Amino acid sequence: MPLITYRQAVNDALAEELTRDENVIILGEEVAEYDGAYKVTEGLLSKFGSKRVIDTPISEAAFIGLGIGASFLGIRPVMELMFWSFCYVAYDQVVNNAANVRYMSGGLMNCPIVIRGPANGGTSVGATHSHTPEGQLANFPGLKVVCPATAYDAKGLMKSAIRDPDPVYVMENTLLYGEEWEVPEEEYVIPLGLADIKRSGTDVTIVAHGRAALTAVKAAEILSTEHDIEAEVVDLRSIRPLDEETVLESVRKTNRAVIVEENKPFCGVGAQLAYTIQAKAFDHLDAPVKRVSALDAPQIYSMPLEKQQIPDAQRVLKAVLEVC
Repeated sequence: MPLITYRQAVNDALAEELTRDENVIILGEEVAEYDGAYKVTEGLLSKFGSKRVIDTPISEAAFIGLGIGASFLGIRPVMELMFWSFCYVAYDQVVNNAANVRYMSGGLMNCPIVIRGPANGGTSVGATHSHTPEGQLANFPGLKVVCPATAYDAKGLMKSAIRDPDPVYVMENTLLYGEEWEVPEEEYVIPLGLADIKRSGTDVTIVAHGRAALTAVKAAEILSTEHDIEAEVVDLRSIRPLDEETVLESVRKTNRAVIVEENKPFCGVGAQLAYTIQAKAFDHLDAPVKRVSALDAPQIYSMPLEKQQIPDAQRVLKAVLEVC
């Protein structure tokens, strides 16, 4: 299988779906003439034209609302946010209108939209550009939220998201755009709500999503070579729908759990997972569930301090050693 970047994998997914379905369009700021703020949509304008790849005004409330309205008429818009931090100026559209229309119409109307873009800290762009809102978005029934960690996952999940009849919000990480993974040339999709075992193990389960899953794998490798502890890494891939059974099956095997996320800890994804594990696998636990998250403060601008704020392999390793 060829090695391609995370960025190229998303681009390939978009191109394949634009080719497959004439109702798929791309909307966003600078997605066309400029090839996207992070060059994820590079080349799509020249290939598919200005009716399919559309630059919008600098108004998230306007173009997200436009996309939602268009989806009611059968269009499948994929809308790029330059940062997921900018979703808050379109919050009514993102979490109210999109999430509720199918329920409130008695199933007569769907909202088949995708909103994608960076949702991460770690790039020293300050507190207002560094949110990881997957937890709060997953709180709303009617929305689906995915966080791909690799190029393979990014392509397969994006294709599934575009084909889904409901709103799917894809959280990408700018630090991963240039990283390479093996991706098959033949077409494939990854179902939403299906976790992946990134590393098998028998002594402790590390549950993570997004870039934190890669941090967990790195920690697991150190644990194996330096501490003779074999950690199983479960990459959620999808926050909602959540693959509870894969997580619980792993915890029942290893009897210990550490949850890693780049979210802030209060009311985070980790809190939901910790509750789920203690509610459904309590008798299998030989130690309390541990959580490793970003430090609970607005995202720090200083690069050296921000590196301390986001979980790294050493923080994960420390938590695992405590439960083992």
